[in-house]
Order: sequence, then structure tokens, then C-alpha cells
Amino acid sequence: MRPRSGMPGRGLFAVLGLALLPGGARAFGLQLPVDCTLGETCYIQHYVDRDPGPGVRDFGCGTASYDGHDGTDFALPSRAAMRVGVAVLAAAPGRVRGLRDGEADGAYLSGQSVANKECGNGVVIDHADGWQTQYCHLRQGSVSVAVGQEVAAGAPLGLVGLSGLAEFPHLHLSVRHDGEELDPFLPSVADSCTTAPSDSLWQSPVPYVGGGLLRAGLTSAPPDYEAVKDGGESPATFPHDAPALVVWAYGFDSREGDSLTLRITGPAGFAFDHQTVFEKPKALFMRYGGKRAPAGGFTPGVYKAEVILTRDGAELSRQTHLAEILP
Repeated sequence: MRPRSGMPGRGLFAVLGLALLPGGARAFGLQLPVDCTLGETCYIQHYVDRDPGPGVRDFGCGTASYDGHDGTDFALPSRAAMRVGVAVLAAAPGRVRGLRDGEADGAYLSGQSVANKECGNGVVIDHADGWQTQYCHLRQGSVSVAVGQEVAAGAPLGLVGLSGLAEFPHLHLSVRHDGEELDPFLPSVADSCTTAPSDSLWQSPVPYVGGGLLRAGLTSAPPDYEAVKDGGESPATFPHDAPALVVWAYGFDSREGDSLTLRITGPAGFAFDHQTVFEKPKALFMRYGGKRAPAGGFTPGVYKAEVILTRDGAELSRQTHLAEILP
């Protein structure tokens, strides 16, 4: 398995007419290599870093990457989703060149060394005309192909996991042509910024999303960040004597200057409204705020948590959660 730099649907490679890459190589069209719905059951956490220096710049001139990142990270919103199982799919018909399985999920997070195994459990597939794809961080024991096996486009390779140099469950997809790493969103060497490149390798347009909200909820105390990342902290009911109501937001790729509104509304005119501004970019973030219970407790009924992320004065993402205070 080839080492890769940095941390870390149906798939298809199809020739796109006469579209050419620099040097005359035929371009290929990709579909998503993960069996999920972008913006609903998965999202893109990181794009290829196109900044040649120590800075960070994705193809849309945003900061949804990190220094030296050489692929695209298709992430799941929680570890619970990983445990349920989300298939990784072959991006093109080809032959399995190499694979690795047996690496523990969460090894890096637990302090174990992943040196020379940064990809974790993964698969490399050779395609025609010098193309190659690599799939990293698959779930332990899930790899379902063998070296030398011919695979069809969309064939299952394994499951999204947390193996290797990974801090969250995701698939890291690398695309290469004649050994050169390429950004599938903008394979040319152009430095111009565009969120809809004309030479994208995606067969169907994959919209650029440089950050957003993943989940929101209500708790009766400050939420536990690890529990939120795991998929918890969203009760549907609270007792009348709950000590507080706290709205929380979990999101990805905030930028400096982004504004987050945390709001709770409920019976008897209950209202909480707070805005916070991000001072620096965050790959993953959680924010929360709320009110202690009034004298006599909260009025029974349905309470609404609302979280709004804005950027440059425009709404970027919104999440809501309803919960009921019982009599």
C-alpha cells in the first residue's frame, strides 16, 4: 500500500468525449465513491490543498483542507453512522493492485503509532491509460476484494472507517494519472478560483461546500463533545424539573468571521438568542449556549432549537431540533 501524506453514491470512471488534461491525457468522469447522499448522510470534510507553500487553499479558494492534503475526504457525520456501515465503492472498473486490512479503527486517536500505515485499511486500483485510485481509512475487517481481482465500476470494496491517520470516520480518495496526484475537482494546474470548474473529473456536478452544520440538539446541561461526535446528545423529551435548556451545534470547516446563531423558543414566551463569531478556522467545531430553568421549572410543551451559520452576511447552513418538556 503506497503511503500518503497528511491525515486523513456509486462510483464510475468513464471517458468524457474529447476532454483533455494538460499534456493531452484523456479526462475521466467520476461519480461518488461512497454509497451515501452528500449533504444528508455524508459530506466533504477536506479537498486537495492547492497552495504550494505552507498555507491552505482548496480549489474554490476556501480553507476546507490542510497543508499538504492530497485527496478528497468523504466524511460521515458521526461514528454511529460508521458502525451502521457505509459502503466504499470502486470509482472505476479495473484491477486491484494492493490492499491492507486488519488495522484497528481509532488507533491514531488512542495514541498508537500508524507510521507507514497512514492510509490504514485501504485499496489501490489500477485503471486503463495510467489512471489509479486509492481508498483509505476503511473499517477494520471490511475489505471485500483481493489483489489481482477485476472489479466493476460501483463494486463494493469495504466500509468507511477510522483506521490509519484518521481523526473522524471518512474515506480518503486519491486520484493519480501516470503517478501524479490530481485534484478531481480541478485537475488542471490553474490557480484561479472557481467553485464550478469546467474540467472537473466528476461525471455529474458535485457542488462545492466549504463548511456547514452537521447536527444540532437540546440538552439539559453542557453537551459532551465526544458524545456529540459519536452521534448522541439529542433527547426528544425532558422532565419538568430539568435544570436548564442548552442548544448545541456541531459543524465543519468554519472560517474566520463566520457567525453562528444559537436560538431556543418555547411556550410562555421562552426565548434564548445568542450570536458568536469564529475567530479562526476550525475543521470540526461545537458551540452551545442556553438558560437555567426559571423558578417553578420550564413550562411543559414543545421547544425548538435553531442553529444558523452565516458567512459574509449570507446563510450557509441551518439545523433545527424539537424536544418536549413533559408535565
